[in-house]
Amino acid sequence: MKFSKLLGALIGAGLIAGAAQAQETGTLKKIKDAGSITIGVRDSSIPFSYLDDKQSYQGYSIDLCMKVVFALNKQLGVDLKVKMNPVTSATRIPLMANGTIDLECGSTTNNVERQKQVAFAPTTFVTANRILSKKSSNIKTLADLKGKTVVSTSGTSNLKQLTTLNADQNLGINILPAKDHAEAFLMLETGRAVAFVMDDILLASQAANSKSPADYEVSKDALSVEPYGIMMRRDDAPFKKAVDTAISNVLTSGDVNRIYYKWFQQPIPPKGINLNIPMSEQLKAVVAKPTDSGEPSAYAAVPEAQKAVLKKKK
Repeated sequence: MKFSKLLGALIGAGLIAGAAQAQETGTLKKIKDAGSITIGVRDSSIPFSYLDDKQSYQGYSIDLCMKVVFALNKQLGVDLKVKMNPVTSATRIPLMANGTIDLECGSTTNNVERQKQVAFAPTTFVTANRILSKKSSNIKTLADLKGKTVVSTSGTSNLKQLTTLNADQNLGINILPAKDHAEAFLMLETGRAVAFVMDDILLASQAANSKSPADYEVSKDALSVEPYGIMMRRDDAPFKKAVDTAISNVLTSGDVNRIYYKWFQQPIPPKGINLNIPMSEQLKAVVAKPTDSGEPSAYAAVPEAQKAVLKKKK
Protein backbone atom coordinates (compact mmCIF):
# COMPACT_ATOMS: atom_id res chain seq x y z
CA MET A 1 0.00 0.00 0.00
CA LYS A 2 2.79 2.34 0.93
CA PHE A 3 4.55 1.52 -2.34
CA SER A 4 1.43 2.26 -4.39
CA LYS A 5 0.97 5.57 -2.54
CA LEU A 6 4.59 6.48 -3.22
CA LEU A 7 4.26 5.46 -6.85
CA GLY A 8 1.11 7.56 -7.15
CA ALA A 9 2.84 10.53 -5.62
CA LEU A 10 5.78 10.17 -8.01
CA ILE A 11 3.50 9.85 -11.01
CA GLY A 12 1.52 12.88 -9.83
CA ALA A 13 4.70 14.89 -9.42
CA GLY A 14 5.84 13.79 -12.88
CA LEU A 15 2.59 14.87 -14.41
CA ILE A 16 2.83 18.23 -12.73
CA ALA A 17 6.45 18.65 -13.83
CA GLY A 18 5.51 17.52 -17.32
CA ALA A 19 2.70 20.06 -17.50
CA ALA A 20 5.03 22.83 -16.34
CA GLN A 21 7.65 21.79 -18.88
CA ALA A 22 5.04 21.72 -21.61
CA GLN A 23 4.31 25.38 -20.95
CA GLU A 24 7.98 26.23 -21.37
CA THR A 25 8.35 25.26 -25.00
CA GLY A 26 9.16 27.33 -28.04
CA THR A 27 10.16 30.90 -27.22
CA LEU A 28 9.60 30.52 -23.48
CA LYS A 29 12.08 27.64 -23.34
CA LYS A 30 14.47 29.42 -25.70
CA ILE A 31 14.72 32.57 -23.59
CA LYS A 32 14.79 30.70 -20.26
CA ASP A 33 17.60 28.42 -21.41
CA ALA A 34 19.54 31.40 -22.78
CA GLY A 35 18.79 33.61 -19.80
CA SER A 36 18.07 36.41 -22.23
CA ILE A 37 15.45 37.82 -24.57
CA THR A 38 16.24 39.61 -27.82
CA ILE A 39 14.11 42.60 -28.74
CA GLY A 40 13.90 44.05 -32.24
CA VAL A 41 14.24 47.84 -32.06
CA ARG A 42 14.21 50.71 -34.54
CA ASP A 43 16.68 53.55 -35.05
CA SER A 44 14.23 56.29 -36.03
CA SER A 45 10.61 55.38 -35.20
CA ILE A 46 10.11 58.35 -32.87
CA PRO A 47 8.53 58.17 -30.27
CA PHE A 48 8.00 54.41 -30.38
CA SER A 49 11.50 52.99 -30.74
CA TYR A 50 14.57 55.05 -31.56
CA LEU A 51 18.13 56.01 -30.70
CA ASP A 52 18.54 59.09 -28.53
CA ASP A 53 21.54 61.44 -28.44
CA LYS A 54 23.35 59.00 -26.12
CA GLN A 55 22.88 56.14 -28.62
CA SER A 56 20.45 54.43 -26.28
CA TYR A 57 17.26 52.78 -27.53
CA GLN A 58 14.06 54.04 -25.96
CA GLY A 59 10.45 54.88 -26.70
CA TYR A 60 6.81 54.04 -26.05
CA SER A 61 6.99 50.55 -27.56
CA ILE A 62 10.21 49.73 -25.74
CA ASP A 63 8.65 50.75 -22.41
CA LEU A 64 5.73 48.43 -23.14
CA CYS A 65 8.10 45.60 -24.04
CA MET A 66 9.91 46.09 -20.74
CA LYS A 67 6.57 45.45 -19.04
CA VAL A 68 6.40 42.15 -20.93
CA VAL A 69 9.95 41.26 -19.87
CA PHE A 70 9.08 41.98 -16.23
CA ALA A 71 6.07 39.64 -16.49
CA LEU A 72 8.18 36.93 -18.16
CA ASN A 73 10.80 37.18 -15.40
CA LYS A 74 8.08 36.54 -12.85
CA GLN A 75 6.51 33.69 -14.82
CA LEU A 76 9.80 31.91 -15.57
CA GLY A 77 11.48 32.66 -12.26
CA VAL A 78 14.52 34.21 -13.93
CA ASP A 79 16.08 37.62 -14.50
CA LEU A 80 16.32 37.80 -18.27
CA LYS A 81 19.08 39.84 -19.86
CA VAL A 82 17.59 42.13 -22.50
CA LYS A 83 19.43 42.33 -25.83
CA MET A 84 18.53 45.10 -28.28
CA ASN A 85 18.79 44.05 -31.93
CA PRO A 86 18.29 46.81 -34.55
CA VAL A 87 15.79 45.97 -37.30
CA THR A 88 14.32 47.87 -40.23
CA SER A 89 10.88 47.75 -41.80
CA ALA A 90 12.28 45.32 -44.38
CA THR A 91 14.16 42.99 -41.98
CA ARG A 92 11.85 42.81 -38.93
CA ILE A 93 9.66 39.93 -40.15
CA PRO A 94 12.52 37.75 -41.53
CA LEU A 95 14.52 38.25 -38.31
CA MET A 96 11.48 37.25 -36.28
CA ALA A 97 10.84 34.18 -38.40
CA ASN A 98 14.43 32.91 -38.21
CA GLY A 99 14.64 33.31 -34.42
CA THR A 100 17.06 36.25 -34.30
CA ILE A 101 14.58 38.36 -32.32
CA ASP A 102 11.88 37.26 -29.86
CA LEU A 103 9.79 40.43 -29.69
CA GLU A 104 9.65 43.35 -32.10
CA CYS A 105 9.10 46.61 -30.29
CA GLY A 106 8.73 49.31 -32.89
CA SER A 107 5.90 50.74 -34.97
CA THR A 108 4.58 47.71 -36.81
CA THR A 109 1.08 47.57 -38.25
CA ASN A 110 -0.95 44.52 -37.37
CA ASN A 111 -2.92 43.44 -40.44
CA VAL A 112 -4.48 40.24 -41.72
CA GLU A 113 -1.80 39.72 -44.35
CA ARG A 114 1.03 39.91 -41.80
CA GLN A 115 -0.80 37.57 -39.44
CA LYS A 116 -0.08 34.83 -41.98
CA GLN A 117 3.62 35.25 -41.11
CA VAL A 118 3.76 36.50 -37.52
CA ALA A 119 1.59 37.06 -34.45
CA PHE A 120 0.73 40.27 -32.61
CA ALA A 121 -0.01 41.25 -29.03
CA PRO A 122 -3.07 43.43 -28.33
CA THR A 123 -2.94 46.75 -30.16
CA THR A 124 -1.07 49.53 -28.36
CA PHE A 125 -1.54 52.43 -30.78
CA VAL A 126 -3.86 53.36 -33.65
CA THR A 127 -2.65 55.66 -36.42
CA ALA A 128 -3.41 56.35 -40.10
CA ASN A 129 -1.46 56.44 -43.36
CA ARG A 130 -1.20 60.06 -44.55
CA ILE A 131 0.94 62.39 -46.66
CA LEU A 132 3.64 64.72 -45.32
CA SER A 133 4.81 67.53 -47.57
CA LYS A 134 6.14 71.06 -47.44
CA LYS A 135 3.35 73.60 -47.19
CA SER A 136 4.76 75.36 -50.26
CA SER A 137 3.99 72.25 -52.35
CA ASN A 138 0.25 72.62 -51.66
CA ILE A 139 -0.31 68.87 -51.56
CA LYS A 140 -3.58 67.91 -49.86
CA THR A 141 -4.74 64.64 -51.37
CA LEU A 142 -3.49 61.51 -53.12
CA ALA A 143 -4.51 63.01 -56.47
CA ASP A 144 -2.11 65.91 -55.86
CA LEU A 145 0.78 63.43 -56.04
CA LYS A 146 0.07 62.57 -59.68
CA GLY A 147 3.25 62.52 -61.74
CA LYS A 148 5.41 63.53 -58.76
CA THR A 149 8.23 61.84 -56.86
CA VAL A 150 7.15 60.42 -53.50
CA VAL A 151 9.10 58.53 -50.85
CA SER A 152 8.01 55.86 -48.37
CA THR A 153 9.89 53.37 -46.21
CA SER A 154 10.86 49.93 -47.52
CA GLY A 155 9.03 46.95 -46.07
CA THR A 156 6.02 48.94 -44.84
CA SER A 157 2.32 48.47 -45.49
CA ASN A 158 2.31 52.17 -46.43
CA LEU A 159 4.66 51.63 -49.36
CA LYS A 160 2.65 48.62 -50.47
CA GLN A 161 -0.61 50.57 -50.39
CA LEU A 162 0.90 53.53 -52.23
CA THR A 163 2.24 51.22 -54.93
CA THR A 164 -1.16 49.57 -55.39
CA LEU A 165 -3.05 52.88 -55.51
CA ASN A 166 -0.52 54.30 -57.95
CA ALA A 167 -1.09 51.42 -60.37
CA ASP A 168 -4.87 51.20 -59.93
CA GLN A 169 -5.48 54.92 -60.34
CA ASN A 170 -2.82 55.42 -63.02
CA LEU A 171 -1.25 58.26 -61.04
CA GLY A 172 2.22 57.99 -62.57
CA ILE A 173 3.90 58.57 -59.20
CA ASN A 174 7.63 57.95 -59.07
CA ILE A 175 7.91 56.01 -55.80
CA LEU A 176 11.26 55.97 -54.02
CA PRO A 177 11.89 53.43 -51.21
CA ALA A 178 13.96 54.56 -48.22
CA LYS A 179 15.76 52.28 -45.77
CA ASP A 180 14.15 53.94 -42.73
CA HIS A 181 11.95 56.87 -41.71
CA ALA A 182 14.90 59.20 -41.11
CA GLU A 183 16.21 58.67 -44.63
CA ALA A 184 12.73 59.12 -46.10
CA PHE A 185 12.27 62.44 -44.31
CA LEU A 186 15.73 63.59 -45.42
CA MET A 187 14.70 62.95 -49.03
CA LEU A 188 11.65 65.16 -48.52
CA GLU A 189 13.66 67.80 -46.67
CA THR A 190 16.29 68.03 -49.41
CA GLY A 191 13.79 68.10 -52.28
CA ARG A 192 14.49 64.65 -53.72
CA ALA A 193 10.81 63.87 -53.08
CA VAL A 194 7.80 66.20 -52.79
CA ALA A 195 6.02 64.03 -50.23
CA PHE A 196 6.57 61.28 -47.67
CA VAL A 197 3.75 58.75 -47.25
CA MET A 198 3.73 57.05 -43.85
CA ASP A 199 1.79 56.73 -40.58
CA ASP A 200 0.75 60.17 -39.40
CA ILE A 201 2.31 59.87 -35.93
CA LEU A 202 5.69 59.03 -37.46
CA LEU A 203 5.36 61.88 -39.95
CA ALA A 204 4.48 64.32 -37.18
CA SER A 205 7.46 63.16 -35.13
CA GLN A 206 9.91 63.55 -38.01
CA ALA A 207 8.60 67.03 -38.82
CA ALA A 208 8.62 68.12 -35.16
CA ASN A 209 12.27 67.13 -34.83
CA SER A 210 13.35 68.84 -38.07
CA LYS A 211 15.15 72.17 -38.51
CA SER A 212 11.95 73.93 -39.62
CA PRO A 213 8.83 72.17 -38.27
CA ALA A 214 6.52 74.96 -39.44
CA ASP A 215 7.44 74.25 -43.07
CA TYR A 216 5.58 70.94 -43.11
CA GLU A 217 2.01 69.71 -42.95
CA VAL A 218 0.32 66.33 -42.73
CA SER A 219 -2.69 65.71 -44.97
CA LYS A 220 -6.12 65.66 -43.37
CA ASP A 221 -7.26 62.85 -45.65
CA ALA A 222 -6.24 59.40 -44.42
CA LEU A 223 -5.31 56.60 -46.80
CA SER A 224 -5.69 53.81 -44.24
CA VAL A 225 -6.15 52.83 -40.59
CA GLU A 226 -2.98 51.36 -39.02
CA PRO A 227 -3.16 49.54 -35.64
CA TYR A 228 0.27 48.94 -34.06
CA GLY A 229 1.15 45.85 -32.06
CA ILE A 230 4.19 44.15 -30.55
CA MET A 231 5.17 41.38 -32.94
CA MET A 232 6.19 37.81 -32.12
CA ARG A 233 6.47 34.43 -33.85
CA ARG A 234 3.37 32.59 -35.03
CA ASP A 235 2.16 29.25 -33.71
CA ASP A 236 3.67 29.69 -30.26
CA ALA A 237 0.56 29.73 -28.08
CA PRO A 238 2.25 29.69 -24.63
CA PHE A 239 4.49 32.64 -25.46
CA LYS A 240 1.68 34.60 -27.10
CA LYS A 241 -0.51 34.02 -24.05
CA ALA A 242 2.23 35.34 -21.76
CA VAL A 243 2.81 38.45 -23.92
CA ASP A 244 -0.91 39.08 -24.45
CA THR A 245 -1.60 38.84 -20.72
CA ALA A 246 1.22 41.27 -19.89
CA ILE A 247 0.07 43.86 -22.44
CA SER A 248 -3.61 43.46 -21.57
CA ASN A 249 -2.75 44.08 -17.92
CA VAL A 250 -0.88 47.27 -18.82
CA LEU A 251 -3.86 48.48 -20.84
CA THR A 252 -6.73 47.61 -18.50
CA SER A 253 -4.92 48.59 -15.29
CA GLY A 254 -4.49 52.14 -16.55
CA ASP A 255 -0.70 51.84 -16.45
CA VAL A 256 -0.67 52.63 -20.17
CA ASN A 257 -1.93 56.15 -19.41
CA ARG A 258 1.30 56.98 -17.60
CA ILE A 259 3.44 55.51 -20.37
CA TYR A 260 1.42 57.26 -23.06
CA TYR A 261 1.71 60.62 -21.31
CA LYS A 262 5.47 60.19 -21.00
CA TRP A 263 5.96 59.82 -24.76
CA PHE A 264 3.15 61.83 -26.34
CA GLN A 265 2.29 64.64 -23.94
CA GLN A 266 5.54 65.82 -22.41
CA PRO A 267 9.01 66.74 -23.77
CA ILE A 268 10.98 63.73 -25.01
CA PRO A 269 14.65 63.27 -25.90
CA PRO A 270 16.77 64.07 -27.75
CA LYS A 271 15.46 67.60 -28.40
CA GLY A 272 12.92 67.92 -25.61
CA ILE A 273 10.03 68.33 -28.06
CA ASN A 274 6.47 67.75 -26.86
CA LEU A 275 4.39 66.06 -29.57
CA ASN A 276 1.28 67.05 -27.58
CA ILE A 277 -0.92 64.29 -29.02
CA PRO A 278 -3.80 63.23 -26.72
CA MET A 279 -4.88 59.59 -26.71
CA SER A 280 -7.32 59.00 -29.58
CA GLU A 281 -10.82 57.66 -29.10
CA GLN A 282 -9.78 54.59 -31.11
CA LEU A 283 -6.95 53.81 -28.70
CA LYS A 284 -9.14 54.50 -25.67
CA ALA A 285 -11.52 51.82 -26.97
CA VAL A 286 -8.65 49.34 -27.25
CA VAL A 287 -7.46 50.20 -23.73
CA ALA A 288 -10.94 49.46 -22.41
CA LYS A 289 -11.26 46.26 -24.41
CA PRO A 290 -7.91 44.90 -25.70
CA THR A 291 -7.87 43.26 -29.11
CA ASP A 292 -5.24 41.88 -31.47
CA SER A 293 -7.50 42.14 -34.51
CA GLY A 294 -5.79 42.82 -37.83
CA GLU A 295 -8.98 44.18 -39.37
CA PRO A 296 -8.85 48.00 -39.74
CA SER A 297 -12.63 48.17 -39.30
CA ALA A 298 -12.16 46.97 -35.71
CA TYR A 299 -10.65 50.36 -34.88
CA ALA A 300 -12.18 53.07 -37.07
CA ALA A 301 -14.07 53.83 -40.25
CA VAL A 302 -12.00 52.51 -43.16
CA PRO A 303 -10.91 55.21 -45.68
CA GLU A 304 -12.03 54.72 -49.28
CA ALA A 305 -8.41 54.32 -50.45
CA GLN A 306 -7.95 51.40 -48.07
CA LYS A 307 -11.29 49.86 -49.00
CA ALA A 308 -10.17 49.78 -52.64
CA VAL A 309 -6.95 47.95 -51.76
CA LEU A 310 -8.70 45.48 -49.44
CA LYS A 311 -11.37 44.77 -52.06
CA LYS A 312 -8.71 44.02 -54.64
CA LYS A 313 -7.03 41.50 -52.30
CA LYS A 314 -10.30 39.60 -51.99
